[in-house]
Amino acid sequence: MQENVMQGNFIHSIIEKDNEENTYGKKVYTRFPPEPNGYLHMGHAKSICLNFMTAQKYGGKCNLRFDDTNPVKEDVEYVESIKEDVKWLGFDWDELCFASDYFDKMYELAVLLIKKDKAFVCELSVDEMREYKGDFNNPGKNSPYRNRPIEESLDLFERMKNGEFKDGELTLRAKIDMSSPNIYMRDPVIYRIAHSSHHRTGDKWCIYPMYDYAHPLEDAIEGITHSLCTLEFEEHRPFYDWVVKETEFAMPPKQIEFARLELTNMIMSKRYLKRLVDERKVDGWDDPRMSTISGLRRRGYTPESIRNFAESIGISKSNSVVDIAMLEHAVREDLKLKATRKMAVLNPLKLVITNYPEDKIEYLDAENNSENEELGSRKVPFSREIYIEADDFMENPPKKYYRFFVGNEVRLRNAYFVKCTDVIKDENGKVIEIHGTYDEETKSGTGFTGRKVKGTIHWVSAKENVKATVRLYDYLFKLNEETGQYEYNEDSITVLKDCIMEKSFETAQKGERFQFNRHGYFSVDVKDTKEDELVFNQIVGLKDNFNKK
Repeated sequence: MQENVMQGNFIHSIIEKDNEENTYGKKVYTRFPPEPNGYLHMGHAKSICLNFMTAQKYGGKCNLRFDDTNPVKEDVEYVESIKEDVKWLGFDWDELCFASDYFDKMYELAVLLIKKDKAFVCELSVDEMREYKGDFNNPGKNSPYRNRPIEESLDLFERMKNGEFKDGELTLRAKIDMSSPNIYMRDPVIYRIAHSSHHRTGDKWCIYPMYDYAHPLEDAIEGITHSLCTLEFEEHRPFYDWVVKETEFAMPPKQIEFARLELTNMIMSKRYLKRLVDERKVDGWDDPRMSTISGLRRRGYTPESIRNFAESIGISKSNSVVDIAMLEHAVREDLKLKATRKMAVLNPLKLVITNYPEDKIEYLDAENNSENEELGSRKVPFSREIYIEADDFMENPPKKYYRFFVGNEVRLRNAYFVKCTDVIKDENGKVIEIHGTYDEETKSGTGFTGRKVKGTIHWVSAKENVKATVRLYDYLFKLNEETGQYEYNEDSITVLKDCIMEKSFETAQKGERFQFNRHGYFSVDVKDTKEDELVFNQIVGLKDNFNKK
């Protein structure tokens, strides 16, 4: 289990006051309650960290609970993916629960509400109900079925359970106050008919509880002390409290709302993300461009970086948008000392060192990470013919261009100084090869001080290397300056074939992360990499725009 302790926030102040007053016997019991109707995204990651790390901080417990009250949209696939995401983030739940575990109890409590004249069976259609409810400026009016006899509602509710009515024909509604200024207290529906097979209970039920009724009961049944929800549930809190009070729970949970996570260039709507998947605009829920936890995992993000990010942004009561640069900064900071740094040429141009022996290969020392000696070193093959990045050569360079052009000398990383002497072009005038000469005295590590060069570039031997596919990413959504809306970015991925990697990449494992010199951080794709084909995903570039101040 992940052991970091979350910093204090306004929620922790409430918990500490409850502990001082012995409100819950100094117990702290939280839960993370996703609906299994899609894959989790970064917004859920914030909630996961908050709930589990809060429980850890106070020596309490945290449940993973699936709010599976809507069988039409839910699936076992989503259940398993959510469990995997929570485990990957570094958390273990105390109990694995499902709303469907409590369907019998929820039905019994609904019967109790009818007997107390706190609920009634209604025959209004959805459109009629909307008309009767009024709006935020006008009070609603009572349903004509609101005062039907208790025995009649009990009979109809049992017949609803027994499958005697069609979908939408009847509902069970709480009886509260149709003139309430809080529209969620205007006799909300607590049960609806849905002849749909459930992924756990099969065809046992054809009536299902509504979320706003089920959620407080789940919390109360499990003994949750602090029910942490995002801000959109603040107006639902009076009904939450009404449900646990009227169903006569002695120790009602306390709902506390916090601001949900919004990130620039990320859309975190399961409905919208599902549409991208269904329309095949992305490679599934775990596409590395997606805001899903599985997408970030496949891209190469670390669980530590996401936990650190969640902690750094804090918990507040007011909504705001967080710059995605903060998330990118978190993963850079985490990988800076962890990732092995190697050479990879993504857009190759051949360099022939004409005065280097044709049949010679030497193996040069290279540090795996200059900031972390514990990662050791490796041997890198060097030969007469090597590959460099195409943009490390220019025929007509601007001022302060310090890489290859005819007559200029450059340092090859971990190797020698090489001077560019000649250019080879094809029939169309495109540069296809450059030539140069090396100075044997300038070998790295020998302490050569005869002269200095301003440019250092990376390279890979043409004789001993590994070929790979590298995927570079832009944001999946970009802001349209005219409309102020985020739009799908058709150019969010660039696929580079036949990239040339240093030979040590032969042993790279799926999911392993590296820093490519000068390019950024990359991860071996776990899905598309095969025994004879390496595929890398760009995690994040090296440039950090996050202002630490």
